[in-house]
Amino acid sequence: MIACTTAAALACALPLAAQAQAWPAKSIRFVVPFAAGGANDLLARSAAEGAAKVLGQPVIIDNRPGAGGSLGADLVARSAPDGYTFLISAAGVISNSMIKKSLPFKDEDLVPVVMIGLAPSVIVVPKSAPYDNLRDFVEASKKGPGFNFATAGTGSTPHFVAEMLNVKYGAKLQAVPYKSGSESTTAVLGGQVEGTSEASIIALPHIRGEGKFKPLATTWTQRISAYPQLPTAVEQGFPELQIAHWAGLHAPRGTPNDILDKLAAAVDKAMRDPATVAKLQGLGIEPVGGTRQEFVKFTDAERKRLGEIVKAARMQEK
Repeated sequence: MIACTTAAALACALPLAAQAQAWPAKSIRFVVPFAAGGANDLLARSAAEGAAKVLGQPVIIDNRPGAGGSLGADLVARSAPDGYTFLISAAGVISNSMIKKSLPFKDEDLVPVVMIGLAPSVIVVPKSAPYDNLRDFVEASKKGPGFNFATAGTGSTPHFVAEMLNVKYGAKLQAVPYKSGSESTTAVLGGQVEGTSEASIIALPHIRGEGKFKPLATTWTQRISAYPQLPTAVEQGFPELQIAHWAGLHAPRGTPNDILDKLAAAVDKAMRDPATVAKLQGLGIEPVGGTRQEFVKFTDAERKRLGEIVKAARMQEK
């Protein structure tokens, strides 16, 4: 007895490529491995809204904070590679495996899809501090016991800023871990530490007007659109201090390439929408977008660059 009719056999043998052509047939989930309200979450929501319009299906945000982003990353790594679950990734998707003793998944279990955007990092000190630029701050840190520098935890972007200054420029900054960027900025305002580096979306409200922060530099390659008067670290003589709070999309390994390319194109289109650009830049966030190939190149380069800092600064958990 024949198990399938001819038509049924064709349906049974439908290749992944054909399935990908029909994608998406239902709602898509973006897993955000951080709490709502931060730069990563805001970029995720902008990308979800824009991609949903392009793809014709809802894109749902699922916040899964915990373990420095590893909780949400593990959930996505273990998800079916069917094109309906993606990770809103950050630098931790690259650096966590270099720093943490162990992770429940491997780096290769997640594949890059597309960059969404970034919040440039801003190095800040209390408004009463005697430093007017990054050079003054670094030179002052070399005297005596050095400075305490608040971070959002081991391996966070502020932690890398501190260690880049230490390794590349001889600063004496002791990274002091806090649970979040909000807590570390409060520590600066309260005088518990001499400075920190935080995402523009968090730092700018404390800088503008009669703010309580004094900004020393932005650590991205370009000035912040919403605060162009602040020089970059590169402009101040720190060419190797380049890092930002970025957000991208990663997928479970095995997700069909046709789906990855289609999602990357949808997010790229969303990040070029004039209304989205104006909204994000007003908050201090820079939309990026681009192709899947560009994001793969970026993540490969960051893995090499950040890995060198991890080794030099001995950032690995003991």
